[in-house]
This record gives sequence, C-alpha cells and structure tokens, in this order.
Amino acid sequence: MKLKDQHKTPKAQKEQLNTYARFSGIALQMFAIIAIGTFTGVKLDEKFPNQHNLYTVALSLLAVITSIIYVIRRIIAISKEEN
Repeated sequence: MKLKDQHKTPKAQKEQLNTYARFSGIALQMFAIIAIGTFTGVKLDEKFPNQHNLYTVALSLLAVITSIIYVIRRIIAISKEEN
C-alpha cells in the first residue's frame, strides 16, 4: 500500500472495496457472456458440422461484442450513480 492509502478513513476504504467488488463482478459477468457464447457455438458446430467452425467463430465474436457493450453500459451507470 502506498503511504497516502494508509491514512484513509474507514468509510473511504469501504467505498474503495465496494468499487473493486463492482468491477470484479462486471469482469466475471463479461467472462460468463463470452463463455456461454463460445460454448453454444462449439455445441452447434458439433451438431451441424461445417468446414470452418463458423458457429463457434460467429457466436464467440458476438459474445465479445455483447460483453463489451455490457461493460460500457455498466461503467456509465456506475459513474452516474457516483455523481
């Protein structure tokens, strides 16, 4: 810890921990969205085989885009709550 962090009030430390918890939750949700999209793509490629695993590629890309949009919206909502 930095020297200036040692002198924070308990309330400030609690708020900082809440912020870390929020962003950790957002990261886990982002991971879950990508994992579900990829898993669904893999299962569809197993059921409907094709040469380039298009379902996996398409759904993985869609899941990444969706998770980025989700994260941006959550960060905007959090910043509005703080103001």
